Amino acid sequence: MIEFHLETRSGVPTYLQLVQQVRQAVRLGILHRGDQLPTVKEVVEQLTINPNTVLRAYRELDLEGLVEGRRGVGTFIASAQPPVPPNDVKTLRSSLQRWIDRARTAGLDDENMAALFADTLRPPTISRVA
Repeated sequence: MIEFHLETRSGVPTYLQLVQQVRQAVRLGILHRGDQLPTVKEVVEQLTINPNTVLRAYRELDLEGLVEGRRGVGTFIASAQPPVPPNDVKTLRSSLQRWIDRARTAGLDDENMAALFADTLRPPTISRVA
């Protein structure tokens, strides 16, 4: 079962952090079709957040078709992409850790590394005018 964590200073809404964590767990093969998500009550108690926040996250995942709610039973993973093979994840994680170490040595903090990664993943559509 997934255990949610919140980053209070990220600027990302709480419900969206929950959504992103479920998506990531499915992509990495941590959650599979048929796996049950924590109940709303469990998440509320663990994170001390409003139940409506959890409901909003689960509703968004339901609208995406990633989960399905079963009345009186809970919320379950409905569909899953094939996960990245575990050996590939291990190799990629190791390479990424080496990159993070080099970035820290170069003086980048977490925020700058995230910005560089995002810029590389999705180059900005704005251009500089000289």
